[in-house]
Amino acid sequence: MTESYVKKLSFTLLDAIPDKDPAVQEQVCSALCSLGEARPEEMLCACEKYLRQHDKLAHPYRAMVLRAMETVLNSHIHELDKDTANIVIFLASSEMTKTKELGCDWQRAASNVLVAVGKRFVNQVMEEVLSKFQPGILPHCSVVETLASLSISNAFGMVPFLPSILSTMLPMLGMAKQDAMRVVFCCALQHFSESTLEYLANLDQAPDPTVRRDAFATDIFSAYDVLFHHWLQSRDAKLRLAVVAALGPMSHLLPSEKLEEQLPKLLPGVLSLYKKHAETFQVSKSLGQILEAAVSVGSRTLEVQLDSLLVALHAQICVPVESSSPLVMSSQKEVLRCFTVLACCSPDRLLAFLLPRLDTSNERLRVGTLQILRHIINSAAAQMEVKKPFILSSMRLPLLDTNNKVKRAVVQVISAMAHHGYLEQPGGKVMVEYIVHQCALPPEQEVRATTSLSLWP
Repeated sequence: MTESYVKKLSFTLLDAIPDKDPAVQEQVCSALCSLGEARPEEMLCACEKYLRQHDKLAHPYRAMVLRAMETVLNSHIHELDKDTANIVIFLASSEMTKTKELGCDWQRAASNVLVAVGKRFVNQVMEEVLSKFQPGILPHCSVVETLASLSISNAFGMVPFLPSILSTMLPMLGMAKQDAMRVVFCCALQHFSESTLEYLANLDQAPDPTVRRDAFATDIFSAYDVLFHHWLQSRDAKLRLAVVAALGPMSHLLPSEKLEEQLPKLLPGVLSLYKKHAETFQVSKSLGQILEAAVSVGSRTLEVQLDSLLVALHAQICVPVESSSPLVMSSQKEVLRCFTVLACCSPDRLLAFLLPRLDTSNERLRVGTLQILRHIINSAAAQMEVKKPFILSSMRLPLLDTNNKVKRAVVQVISAMAHHGYLEQPGGKVMVEYIVHQCALPPEQEVRATTSLSLWP
């Protein structure tokens, strides 16, 4: 196919995109992508020229064209020359900022094109995007979102830009009065922190191995001050969750003395969100990250906060679960991850809290405690090694419980014990006998037990 033929074919397809039939629109986009597979540069240039010449084409159709371009870019970015990349960058940047409307598909599609090009041509993309990210002027929300997405898709390329981006962004936080724009800044700070941590963890592969955590600490703390002391108090639930999502990875970049200084306020502040949000996944995930950061700097404050942490986290595991949706399961995993962190730094305090709660007759509390015990036996095996006799002896009352949900939890604990050498200890024989006994239930009991266990959330 000659270049002019590809252009004509592309224009013919693009003319059909506004068809009222969604099936036709889908077929046109598929055909464009197929054409791009064969001749990526010609297809991309044709799409760019078409959008430039058809200013009146409605937003939904422009988004379709941009999504087709993104698909081709993701597959053929290494075949692009610099000139074609620049043409696509300028188009996407223009499309992305033509409307002030927040979060529309058109903006997102244009942003995704820039991110796709930025996987290889990050310097050119950054030059264009930063031209719209000027000091003292609140930027277009899509500009901030694009910077955030670039930092995740190409951490090695983006992180060297972050010190200057952060210093430019800090005054903008005070200029953002709308909650929606504040959410955008929170997401950006979250992704900037995540990509920085990834970069620092892989310095041996990084293009600039001289990058240090100190380069980000002061600006991250200034941003933390705005997010925690001002934005977290918002009535907007989406903003509160965006703030807490950012605080988790940001805590790893705070100066050690500042983190230690903030923990007495930070931990209760995050724990209080359990009462304000039915959806707790992000709260638990962020809390786990903050706990890991505190342990990594040898925090002494954590010991003072431990009791309130254990009570709040234990309550999250023991709360009735009404569904087994992926989000609910993920939230439970994040809470258990918090227990792993605490088990590794304070095993004695944790067991002193957990083991007496196995003596309760309350089903939810006993089952929840058994779930936590099983988890730390697996995830903190080294710390639990010398605690094996205490853990085994604490199982005496749960072994006598006739509740089928408790029985299931007990069996899972014993299974974890078997993998870590508990059953060879004094008292281990009783555990084996318990398993054998459960396998020997009379048929009618077995049916009832199976039915009950199948109802377990």
